[in-house]
Amino acid sequence: MVLSRSGEPLWEADLPLPEPGRGQVVVEVAACGVCRTDLHVVDGELPEPKLPLVPGHQAVGRVLAAGPGAERFDAGDRVGVPWLGWTCGECRYCRSGRENLCDRARFTGYDLDGGYAEALAADERFCFPLPAAYPDLQAAPLLCAGLIGYRALRLAGDGERLGLYGFGASAHIVAQVARHEGRRVFAFTRAGDEEARRLARGLGAEWAGDSLARPPEELDAAIVFAPAGELVPAALAAAAKGSTVVCAGIHMSDIPSFPYELLWGERVVRSVANLTRRDGEEFMALAPRIPVRTEVETFPLAEANEALARLRSGSVSGAAVLAVRSGPA
Repeated sequence: MVLSRSGEPLWEADLPLPEPGRGQVVVEVAACGVCRTDLHVVDGELPEPKLPLVPGHQAVGRVLAAGPGAERFDAGDRVGVPWLGWTCGECRYCRSGRENLCDRARFTGYDLDGGYAEALAADERFCFPLPAAYPDLQAAPLLCAGLIGYRALRLAGDGERLGLYGFGASAHIVAQVARHEGRRVFAFTRAGDEEARRLARGLGAEWAGDSLARPPEELDAAIVFAPAGELVPAALAAAAKGSTVVCAGIHMSDIPSFPYELLWGERVVRSVANLTRRDGEEFMALAPRIPVRTEVETFPLAEANEALARLRSGSVSGAAVLAVRSGPA
């Protein structure tokens, strides 16, 4: 499924099987998660994607072939291909363990063709072995919803009372990690979204309500997954002194002005940018120990536009995943 111009629907195309370059593997894709970042790319909210482009950065599949110098995986190995697709390894960010901030980084489904396809080529250094406990469809959301959520949770600190704004793919995974760590979860959803609130309560949230409502107690930390800037002042207003509000999306509408008193008291507002390979290694080891359960709604590859439309309208429960190839996990 190919994007030719931002703002237009994807179209189905027959493309040649990718040839692996140096250090690359070709992966036969079984499933690919549909992420809000894909929606930002397709809708033109993220500037200058490679065009034409095959979107998708939560791809699960098996190695078909390896290019020169690629020795990490054997043919048939199951791997996941995430958002971070390449970094320079030379800049001050890469050399200080912050490869997620590399100025020359390339991203799957944005600078590089991604997983809305039957096959893709990927740098083997940035592919992850996947926990055997997860079938392909259930593994796909771990690769971005899980990884970005995990990084956001770590940057939010270790506060007990955690607010999650926007209870979709990432939040439904983060809630499980937080409960495993003994935290108390408060879920904030769109007005009247009872399905999301039922999912949140079923995953251990002790309160679920409207995104602009005050929770019954102050929050020690909050993560804003919804791309709505007006939720940042709302989260600050709900947050205790010394708390951190993390903005976890790659794109967000403008944050409106707010009185300084909402920030005062050593409250912190910060963003999360991308992920590191260390995040992936840690989270892939942790997820099966909890164990994290991913709630997925599946679509055939040819219905990628429908999956994106459902995500755009907020009507997906859990995570949307494209079933690219049928067969054993």
